[in-house]
Amino acid sequence: MIRRPPKRLAIVVSHPIQYFAPLYQRLARRDDLAIKVFFTWHAGREPVDDRGFNEAIAWDIPVTDGFEFALVPNVAVDPGTHRFFGLRNPGLLAHLMAWEPDLVLVHGWAWLSHLRVLHALHRLGIRTLFRGDSHLLDAQPTGPRWWLKRGLLRRVFSWPAGLLFVGSANRSYFERFGVGAARLFACPHSIDVGRFAEPAAALEQEALEWRRHLHIAAGRTVLLYAGKFERKKRPTELMRIVQQLNDPGIILVLAGAGELQSEIDAIAASDPGRFRVLPFQNQSRMPIVYRLGDLFVLPSAFGETWGIAANEALACGRPVLVSDRVGCAAEMVGHGCARVFPSHDAIAWKRVLGEMAANVEMLARMRIAAEKRARAFDIPVTEAALVAAIGAVCAP
Repeated sequence: MIRRPPKRLAIVVSHPIQYFAPLYQRLARRDDLAIKVFFTWHAGREPVDDRGFNEAIAWDIPVTDGFEFALVPNVAVDPGTHRFFGLRNPGLLAHLMAWEPDLVLVHGWAWLSHLRVLHALHRLGIRTLFRGDSHLLDAQPTGPRWWLKRGLLRRVFSWPAGLLFVGSANRSYFERFGVGAARLFACPHSIDVGRFAEPAAALEQEALEWRRHLHIAAGRTVLLYAGKFERKKRPTELMRIVQQLNDPGIILVLAGAGELQSEIDAIAASDPGRFRVLPFQNQSRMPIVYRLGDLFVLPSAFGETWGIAANEALACGRPVLVSDRVGCAAEMVGHGCARVFPSHDAIAWKRVLGEMAANVEMLARMRIAAEKRARAFDIPVTEAALVAAIGAVCAP
């Protein structure tokens, strides 16, 4: 039997992303694939300013181990993913072609280099996969700008051989721009569930001791917000809702950093029995951070393309409450592990949050469901989906 050579998959992505690294590591261990990752911004060696956290961040877990990668020189004056011209890599196409890929996976189109390389690969007849996680949940687009964008993206999305959608909202987005079912492939956002789930007993004990250190009395229901302190995620509105509940049994822990730091600190200082504010917590601490809470809350009003923190909370056995503007909302409901509230309705938000926080027995049941649902977003699931998509677009 003649053994076929492995397919050569080049991956174009801006920088090392903590929940992508385990996927790349698994792909690199496969006999039927050879992969190389091409970073267009940075390779994670030094702390980089994070505009959301408002400080320089370097992850404290390995994000480039176990797979081949290259950092393509970026000549942007103001480099980063915050602007279209933040990724300018004149040598990107040459780097890719020198590696002689059979297929190129490109993450995101909204930067100069990624848009150019998508077009160039299409013109050269090199098969590509595109992965993005945008949706249209924030508002129904209208007007001239929308029609201009619609025309542009219908063209851009015609170039790849396949487009990977992370969930139902993202699929609807691609369909809105004319992508047919034959070129759409499910490829869910995933995390290394095992890193968050185990060792469960030891992690729960560490979280319990941390709660004691934070002077959180036994029997109180702890709500957790973990992420960037920025307006679109609405941490201050969450604090006001908790105050309106006026339930002495509820306490809110907020872990993060960002532009709203001073406002959050001021609210917490005015009501110290109800709030605890923790600084930014790096990746190695997050399996414990999520276990501080009995319920994880992600109340974003806009700009939350998925909400990977919800995946992480589920993996820690914590139920979640998200707004209907969070990209993963549709994938969270109907599995006994989550509730969704209408973003525009503060009364409904307060009601649902109060009901969940007051029902300790329900939260306990939801923990079991959360652990089960987390497995639907584990790295091997995404690996299998991606490999199936590769097989489909590379078929003779």
